[in-house]
Amino acid sequence: MPQKHTCTDPHHHVHNAAAFVAAVERACNERGLRLTRMRARVLTLVAQTDTPIKAYDLLDKVRDDEESGSAAPPTVYRALDFLLANGFIHKLESINAFVACHHPNAAQHSVPFLICNRCHSAIELENASIVASLDAAARALGFAPQAQTLEVHGLCARCAAQA
Repeated sequence: MPQKHTCTDPHHHVHNAAAFVAAVERACNERGLRLTRMRARVLTLVAQTDTPIKAYDLLDKVRDDEESGSAAPPTVYRALDFLLANGFIHKLESINAFVACHHPNAAQHSVPFLICNRCHSAIELENASIVASLDAAARALGFAPQAQTLEVHGLCARCAAQA
């Protein structure tokens, strides 16, 4: 069963793609999920990037693999759907790109993201109070929330210091 995670460090990112994929493999085994070779490849590619990656860029990288040269878009999208549905990656809706979730054994969750318009970094800002506040505000209006997407665009600290 996925664990609840309470990380609030916005600089906690995936720095070791191989270790991240191994953690996802363990999570899949614990949950009775199947991490196919294609799912693992797509996950590895997402985890290796320093910035969010788009589906067609993933497809190009998968096709660059000698043994996957004929991969079709639906194959990559199915892998992304599996990874999203199980909380291993996040989709940044405003830029239509994907990032690895920095805690693959946590329950699926909503998190705000801070997206830099200059360097394109995306910081997963896991903050339960922000998520709870949005949920409470929606419910106070009689709205039954099913998912949250909160993405704040601006400049990260490094880019703001250079401005």
